[in-house]
Amino acid sequence: DSIDRLDAILVFTLAERFKHTQAVGRLKAEHGLPPSDPTREADQIARLERLAAEANLDPAFAKKFLAFIISEVIRHHERHLENGRPPNPTHEQE
Repeated sequence: DSIDRLDAILVFTLAERFKHTQAVGRLKAEHGLPPSDPTREADQIARLERLAAEANLDPAFAKKFLAFIISEVIRHHERHLENGRPPNPTHEQE
């Protein structure tokens, strides 16, 4: 039961995180900002590695986990950017 509860916490926490990053993606698209911010991403990975070490979690695992999440966030941000662009005149005829 404990593991099931923790799994549920992970899923709901990820869902909440993605709600916030979706909002960031919309703002980035509205303001013409790039989907990726390598400096922020590197800072986040370093922070998570430190937190993982404090929690006795393998920092390499934490880094892989956050890198996966960041790649998904960037993919979502790219989608917002594509959806926010004016129509491409060459595709309007299709």
